[in-house]
Amino acid sequence: MSKNNFELNGLATAIGSMPHVDPQEACSLVLNYLPEIPAWPQLCSRSFLENMYVQFSEGFPGIVLEEERIWVDRTRDLSKPLEQLYADYLENRIAQSAVNLEYAEGFYVFLKKIAANGEKAVKGQVTGPISFGLTVTDQDQRPLLYDDVLADALAKHLRLKATWQEKALSSVCSKTIISIDEPYLASLGSAFVSFPREQVVSLLEEVLGGISGLKAIHCCGNTDWSVLLQTSIDILSFDAYNYGETLSLYPSEVKSFLSQGGVIAWGIVPNDEQALAKETEASLLDRLEETMGLLSKKGMGYDTLHSQCLITPSCGLGSLSNEAAEKALEMTAKVSAGFRKRHHGLN
Repeated sequence: MSKNNFELNGLATAIGSMPHVDPQEACSLVLNYLPEIPAWPQLCSRSFLENMYVQFSEGFPGIVLEEERIWVDRTRDLSKPLEQLYADYLENRIAQSAVNLEYAEGFYVFLKKIAANGEKAVKGQVTGPISFGLTVTDQDQRPLLYDDVLADALAKHLRLKATWQEKALSSVCSKTIISIDEPYLASLGSAFVSFPREQVVSLLEEVLGGISGLKAIHCCGNTDWSVLLQTSIDILSFDAYNYGETLSLYPSEVKSFLSQGGVIAWGIVPNDEQALAKETEASLLDRLEETMGLLSKKGMGYDTLHSQCLITPSCGLGSLSNEAAEKALEMTAKVSAGFRKRHHGLN
């Protein structure tokens, strides 16, 4: 763990989605407010193809897109496409796993706009196998996660997507962060989702295994953080605005993670317009300090918490208005700057 060769110290980045339909505008905003660790924008309002599940579905065996619905047709003979997927996986052939322009226009504009004159890292993201596998079903409405063959194939498919993306990003910046976005991890252990912990870890590790740079997982709800902290991630990204206290319920796991150089990305800037309207840089800094203090009381040093951290919005900004999304990016940048000045004497 810990491939960092630069100090994070509360630098700012984002989760991914933006509400804009113009990729030039979205990328310009990201690069303006998050110049040191920009994240390419997923533009879910631009096209159904940029929906977080559709975006990384291209090439998956049996995938069907119709009337803004995504599903897998299990009635087809999937043996040959599955065989091809496994062959690509075994040979680590990633060319077939490219995310094409119509599925991620923001990604391609982002690659062209990176100036390579100040970014400490660039961040990308891929939908995780648990959330994808619970959301996308077969023709009988059965989630892919409950089909052993398709769940395994899905993890390998997403691994290749992550590897391809990382390679593309590394062409514009030597240091990369690839985050696995897993909103549905918040459902684990509930009455609605019964899935063994060891299989969750196994599927996540399959995808993480395709990432050679910094590895992150983002979950925007409350979950069993000990599951994620036992994976090979370098960065744990969570909604610290709404669920900040939940991490302190796992003190030994968090302490072990930090002792190995792990980083916590504190999603302290809300992605809800009403909440965003009533917060200020000062109020969010105070909220962040208070939340970090919960871990400090459990034995984690302030110096470690302050240095091994990132500042982000609580989740993606795709559901906000364009104006509110820009405000969230601006607030993230301001909170980061205030935090870095307060604790590290940095501008």
